[in-house]
Amino acid sequence: MATTQTFGGGIHPHEIGNGKASTCASQIVNAAAPARVTIVMAQHAGAPAKCCVSVGQTVNMGQVIGEAQGYISAPIHSSVSGKVVALTTCTVTNGRTVPAVVIENDYEDRWDESVKPCADVDALTPAEIVGIAQKAGIVGLGGAAFPTFVKLDTTKLDPKPDTLVVNGAECEPYLTSDDRVMIECAQKVIDGVSIAMKATGVDKAIIGIENNKPDAISALRDAATAGIEVVSLPVMYPQGGEKMLIYALTGRKVPNGALPSAVRCVVLNVSTCAALSDAVREGKPLIERVVTFAGRVANPCNIRVRIGTSLMDLLEQVGGLTEGVRKLVIGGPMMGASVPSVNLPITKNFSGFLAFGEEALSPEESPCIRCGRCIRTCPMGLMPAKIDAMVRHDDYDGAIALGAMNCMECGACTYACPAKRELTQSCRVAKAIARSKK
Repeated sequence: MATTQTFGGGIHPHEIGNGKASTCASQIVNAAAPARVTIVMAQHAGAPAKCCVSVGQTVNMGQVIGEAQGYISAPIHSSVSGKVVALTTCTVTNGRTVPAVVIENDYEDRWDESVKPCADVDALTPAEIVGIAQKAGIVGLGGAAFPTFVKLDTTKLDPKPDTLVVNGAECEPYLTSDDRVMIECAQKVIDGVSIAMKATGVDKAIIGIENNKPDAISALRDAATAGIEVVSLPVMYPQGGEKMLIYALTGRKVPNGALPSAVRCVVLNVSTCAALSDAVREGKPLIERVVTFAGRVANPCNIRVRIGTSLMDLLEQVGGLTEGVRKLVIGGPMMGASVPSVNLPITKNFSGFLAFGEEALSPEESPCIRCGRCIRTCPMGLMPAKIDAMVRHDDYDGAIALGAMNCMECGACTYACPAKRELTQSCRVAKAIARSKK
């Protein structure tokens, strides 16, 4: 199924600057093993995990140190072998202070006895695959960190899904970690896609990749097996949004407020699929991921890091920051989070670290000129300027009535606004107020 479809709205890459050139050809390198890790208990969507180890306890790689709480949650595993030296709290990228476990590395890389290869993957039932993904703590590695097993468990869905949509778009500027995973681990990605197809009961998978990643497209097409199609898509931000990608690849429109299952689709990220392959075949839980370091860093690169490694330590390995840094961003420049320091641990949803200078500082805003650019840009078909006006007058119910809850917070409207209004932020405020009322 070839397609030239894309979605309405969005921003062309030449408008926002691509920034991928510095790292897209950078092969993934393994970070040095950290002397200690700080592993937080809240690094996934849903309920935080509950710490289940104590100070002085010796732990192994892959051992559960945080137990999932409730259905929408995920267990947390140790990324090193060593001794628990502290149970503390840690501030994460969203500003929250959450419980954390500090482990001193003994450098033995001793795997826990629970980490065992599967003797016969082909004999696994869908329910067994879902169980493995759940126990391995697999979450979406594209940024949202939603527990993967929940998406794979389609037993209660009606109608059942018929298509697995795999996100290889990586539409955020600067980020290239997914690109390198697709190029260097193509077989593993395809294997994970096949496993996910079996778990969800679908016989068709479509991998969507923007056409500025020709090597990734070629690698996955060469590795693809029966029922898996790799589709080249036009370069457009936010092509990787779930609803945008589903429409581009299938022509189906997910209704406002609905999930992909409403149009019989399941959506996974390519790096998530690679992690699923590791979990099912090798028994490995999610204890590492690939992170892009770009912008004003001495040596831009893609680096495979263990969960809990200090960002400060990793910056030393990539040569540190260059002069003129004014803003630090975790994730991509459009949907990432600005952070005040590098005193942060790597978490499962940590896709990139970007350092910017004066170019990233917010200019002073001016009155709305009613140009309509925000409306033309919004991929959800909203009226951001009107929502912004409502929020500025404390009319949150009015903002919700205009569809603020459907905002995907992609930032396209704010970027396109010639008056430099904080339109996306107003939508965030309206959503937060609505949720607090509930």
